[in-house]
Formats: sequence, C-alpha cells, structure tokens
Amino acid sequence: MTTMQQQYYYATGRRKAAVAQVRLFMENGPIVVNGKPIEEAFPWDNWRREIMEPFRIARVGGQFRVIAKVTGGGVTGQAGALRHGISRALIEADPSLRTPLKRAGMLTRDPRVKERRKYGLKKARKAQQYTKR
Repeated sequence: MTTMQQQYYYATGRRKAAVAQVRLFMENGPIVVNGKPIEEAFPWDNWRREIMEPFRIARVGGQFRVIAKVTGGGVTGQAGALRHGISRALIEADPSLRTPLKRAGMLTRDPRVKERRKYGLKKARKAQQYTKR
C-alpha cells in the first residue's frame, strides 16, 4: 500500500464514567466526535466551550484536527472527558504546553464518580427509615 500514513497524537481522557479516545492531527480541520461534527454531538454552547478550552489556553486554535470516540456517562461527563483527552494529546504534540495547561487544571482528572450501593441499604447511603414503635 503506497498511501502515506498521517501522523497523529493519541490520548485518553476520563471523567466520571465517560472515556474519550482522542486522536489529534497536525492540520487545520473540524472536531469530529463519534463520527458527527461537534455541533451535532454537543448541541449546547457550554459543552462546546468546555471542549475547546485547552486550545484557548494553549493559544493553538485552528491548528489541529480532532477525531474522538467517546463512550459511557452522560453528555456533561463526555464533554469533560473530551477536554481532558485533548489536553493530554496537546502535551504529546508539544511538551512546552504542559505548564499553561497544568496551571489551568486541564490535566487533572476529575475523580468524582458515583458511589456504589452498599449491602442492606436502598442506595449508597440511604437507609430504611427507623421506627421506634
């Protein structure tokens, strides 16, 4: 096969139950999430703003093309996972971007996940109501 292999940087981002597998290409282009453009995958402006934040902080807007596969969780968790993955991929592409992204908190994985249900309880902490008589 004589087709030229495109170089990309790969990173995984996570938040809650969502996992984003991000491929960052060194060319101008759209952000594609699960085969859809970002406007279709994340219709709210807040979600798109959160996803684009690493590019704004690193001041590299319009220099990269992103193809991502996002699974699990809800839409907000997926947006956070995508942001985390893009930040990690940017560092793979240019290690000098680590300091500004780290200062902005883009590299820290949000550790808050749903607490598991415990045996004998209704939910994680909700117990049956106590009756004295």
